[in-house]
Amino acid sequence: MKKYWLDKIETYRQACEPAALVTDLGTGLKSIVRYKTIEGDLGLTDHLLRNARHRISCDSSGIEVSEGGTEFFIQVFSSPLRLILVGAVHIAQALAPLASMVGYRVYLIDPRRSFNTKERFPELITSHEWPDDGIAALKPDQRTAIVTLTHDPKLDDPALTQALHSDAFYIGALGSRKTHAARLERLHMQGISSDLTKRIHGPVGLAIGAITPAEIAISILSHMTAILRERSL
Repeated sequence: MKKYWLDKIETYRQACEPAALVTDLGTGLKSIVRYKTIEGDLGLTDHLLRNARHRISCDSSGIEVSEGGTEFFIQVFSSPLRLILVGAVHIAQALAPLASMVGYRVYLIDPRRSFNTKERFPELITSHEWPDDGIAALKPDQRTAIVTLTHDPKLDDPALTQALHSDAFYIGALGSRKTHAARLERLHMQGISSDLTKRIHGPVGLAIGAITPAEIAISILSHMTAILRERSL
């Protein structure tokens, strides 16, 4: 592969922008496809573009055949999986290492400095910004999950509002069904539509009867995995 294409791909990887390098196996001509843009030498049909972008979302490289019979190799360069946790609580201490083990880059946002300390979270990228500002700065994409854990509307609600206007593939909020109903009512009163709030998984996680922080962490990561992989089926 020419250095030109390698440099392009590396630029997108550094910016956490997933992309696919599409190569015509007959001519060797190439183009780079992203979710919103195309650049390169190929005139790609709508059919190939849809398939390339589907492969990006599935993180799945492979050969596609055009309507005319031309073979293209689509090589996907995904942005890293990311998990943004809002709330420096016990569940975050259990969930962060689990998520890291399966390939997530984990970020923790909590302005409460007595909770969000390097002693409690020595391995994480942490922020003391207000949650909506912290999430906005991270620019969540389709490979990002966001989970709020504080049980405090002053922190969770701004975080969820920002998350709902992002491309995050998973948005979860800790709390009982009663807590979640009250949360939805507050968000609707702020003008957020029910179509948007349907994206929130609340109570967060799979219903496995989890009680301890570690069990709740397992249920959350399991649900994130199910949603991520279901999208690729």
